[in-house]
Amino acid sequence: MTARETADIPMLTQVGYALGLLFFAPLGDMVERRRLVTVLLLIVTVSLVGTASAPDAWVLLATSLITGMFTVVPQVMAPMASTLSKPEAQGRAVGIVMGGMLIGILLARTVAGFVGTWFGWRAMYTVAAVMMVAMAALLRAMLPVSHPDARIRYPELLSSLIPLARKLPSLRQAAIMSGFAFGAFSAYWTTLVFFLETPPYHYGAQMAGLLGLAGVTGALAAPAVGLVSDRGYPRLASECALLFGMVAFCLLWTFGGTIAGLAIGGIVLDLGTQANLISNQTRVYRLIPEARNRINTVFMVTYFVGGALGTFLAGFAWSRWQWNGVCALGASFFAAALIIWASGSWESEGGSAPA
Repeated sequence: MTARETADIPMLTQVGYALGLLFFAPLGDMVERRRLVTVLLLIVTVSLVGTASAPDAWVLLATSLITGMFTVVPQVMAPMASTLSKPEAQGRAVGIVMGGMLIGILLARTVAGFVGTWFGWRAMYTVAAVMMVAMAALLRAMLPVSHPDARIRYPELLSSLIPLARKLPSLRQAAIMSGFAFGAFSAYWTTLVFFLETPPYHYGAQMAGLLGLAGVTGALAAPAVGLVSDRGYPRLASECALLFGMVAFCLLWTFGGTIAGLAIGGIVLDLGTQANLISNQTRVYRLIPEARNRINTVFMVTYFVGGALGTFLAGFAWSRWQWNGVCALGASFFAAALIIWASGSWESEGGSAPA
């Protein structure tokens, strides 16, 4: 496969994730959540087995899309964690769940780099399928039964998404900002393996995985960011996060010729992306508590559409301008997020009362 076709795999997975967020994540406001989580994980297992045995590129792309559609379990569990937590601890709870998700993403790069190098990419999808079965059994045993707060039918559930987005300007602002930030994050990680294959590196996926391991340092800050938001300073937390993202791409452009520069830039980028996500998620979950899953759907669909856009444009930027183009793309995405941050309205600092 060419570099462009390879970049289409994570792009389609992210598009599938956005579709799953749109059609499946809102079910957390309608059906019992523990059962929903178990069913989603079992469907993902079947899709991963199909990917591992894909005979050609078309089947691989199709199963990547399906896998993305059903791997929305964290987006069911994040609103669930907020619901089960006290109001003054919701940010920290969401930070723990989403921090775990990002750490999983980064560690998956490390594990996938190792397994792919030594055993081939099909082995990694087989391992992932086994892990999904284990996770389904574990969560079924450990999660409490969690029923929704209100009764609503599926057509009404979906039809309420657009009115929610129209009604809540804070939701629109937070979602678009976070979408740009995740687009920049995706652009970096999509093209990093290509960059590492060029002079002076001549590395491959395994080194990209090791750099992902370094990025876990940034993700560990997620609960601390949630505490800042719990104390009523979402604007400050979001501003600092977006500035971190800008600084990260400056570091990656200036010092990307060294492994140390890539590691430090990646850590700062992971910190900025995660801090922005947690501060904005904590903010929007407080808007209408009984509609958290639907609010999360609007937020995260925008978030992953931004990621898919960043992945797609990164493939184009790499093919035309190499690493300089990718860094310019990432910095421009964070600049756009900062413009939205400055132009929108915010809840007053120092308080965290629901809208």
